[in-house]
Amino acid sequence: MIDPRTPILVGGGQFTQRTARTGQLDQSLDPIAMLEKASRLALADTGASNALLRTIDTVSVVRFTADSSDVGRLPNRTFRNPPLSLSRKLGTNPRRMFYTSAGGNTPQWLVNRTAEEIANGECDAALLVGAEYIATMLAALKQGFNLGWGDKEDPGSDPAEIGEPRAGTSVYEKSYGLNFPVNAYPLFENAIRGCRGRDAAAHLKYLGQFFSPFSKVASENPYSWFPTFRTPEEISTPSEKNRFVGFPYTKYLNAVIEVDMAASVVMTSVAKARELGIPESKWMFLHGSGDASDIWFVSERVNYHSSPAIRTIGRKAFAMAGKTISDMTYIDLYSCFPSAVELGCQELGIAEDDPRGLTITGGLPYFGGAGNNYVMHSIVTMLGKLRAKPGAFGLCTGNGWYVTKHSAGIYSTTPVAGSWKREDPKTYQKDIDAEPHPLVIEKPEGRATVETYTVVTDRKGKRFGIVVGRLDDGSRFLANTPDDAKTLDWMMQEEMLGRGGSVTTTEHNNLFRFD
Repeated sequence: MIDPRTPILVGGGQFTQRTARTGQLDQSLDPIAMLEKASRLALADTGASNALLRTIDTVSVVRFTADSSDVGRLPNRTFRNPPLSLSRKLGTNPRRMFYTSAGGNTPQWLVNRTAEEIANGECDAALLVGAEYIATMLAALKQGFNLGWGDKEDPGSDPAEIGEPRAGTSVYEKSYGLNFPVNAYPLFENAIRGCRGRDAAAHLKYLGQFFSPFSKVASENPYSWFPTFRTPEEISTPSEKNRFVGFPYTKYLNAVIEVDMAASVVMTSVAKARELGIPESKWMFLHGSGDASDIWFVSERVNYHSSPAIRTIGRKAFAMAGKTISDMTYIDLYSCFPSAVELGCQELGIAEDDPRGLTITGGLPYFGGAGNNYVMHSIVTMLGKLRAKPGAFGLCTGNGWYVTKHSAGIYSTTPVAGSWKREDPKTYQKDIDAEPHPLVIEKPEGRATVETYTVVTDRKGKRFGIVVGRLDDGSRFLANTPDDAKTLDWMMQEEMLGRGGSVTTTEHNNLFRFD
């Protein structure tokens, strides 16, 4: 007998809007219409769409990337209250409407949170949905095209916001550009490379081999933004179309945020699904979950080659499910950049060449980096996979900000035994926060060594170096390097990890000079 309060996912839907790629901006759906379309697809997938519209008591919308404060370059809050605007479009009247905080972990975090609310009797039926529309927005800005978006009528209120509202970077980190993922993730990659004893050229070759299978999955996914297989050599060889972005990453190793995509899932209790006549063949159970953050600011991390938070959520999710990684048939690790996947493999005990594959979706550089909502696509894809293979288990993970916020979910069509209950993440977050980590000095002076580094290149070829360094007393600092071509070329050709030099505080930022 299944506990009637057990939470289940009963419907999923996703779509990709390609009007920005075909030059048909006048046919682009606005973000609320995208949310509506994905929602109706998910509702229809349950087989009880009309009944659910009368029953849904909770609508949660994943925050648009354009509304995420750390992005910094996009117009935001075009729509004042997305969950209310969506509910009016759908013709439903939920008693609770939420707009989440930013972060790529958000969809899985939202499923975990909603499952707990359903199990506790706080919610009977919930619609979780997100949409990203950066491709259309940027195309319109470049072409001077007026999309005419915005609420036709002001909903008259602001949304209830849920999640962790803190910005992903400190003021200090922003001054070095770490609020842009393309600048921050290479710092982790070079640290991981150092631990593995590879030089930069060998590691870049490996990254092509590592991510090529992701592009293969994306090439076979009808929802992919780039349904194109890329060979290892194509990914790892710098070229006019595949320039370096943040060393050691070429363009084909970076998440692509300029996409138009939407995805949604419907969750209910077992009792409500039975009442609505949703067949058991539609049900997917959340067997295990975990949510945690690494030490919040990048500059304060324990190191740049591990993630205590990923390790912890994996342990908690697998213990809750009573399963191990070897029991998973399907795996979808968050994949904005290779370092995120490498850390996921390392901390969850997955081989990087696992024959099961590391994605069922295709990865953010190839399927498309659907901003805060990518993992909703992963979950919808997992729903289809597990329905087609009853009894199998699958793992989805999410990562928000800069290897900061992490969430995991373990799914199966096999029913959960007994009452559904998860451990409060606060009980284990405190242990992660207490991990020993270096003291950060914002105005360092003296002898120092390089802990990790990157060279950032923009579309015009302009470059600058970022160093995370350690003073002789072990304290950590951020600094730029001299920006002359000779120094930057040298940093991209020879090993900088562990290299000595001196750091000084200038009028603007710290400056690290190599010996």
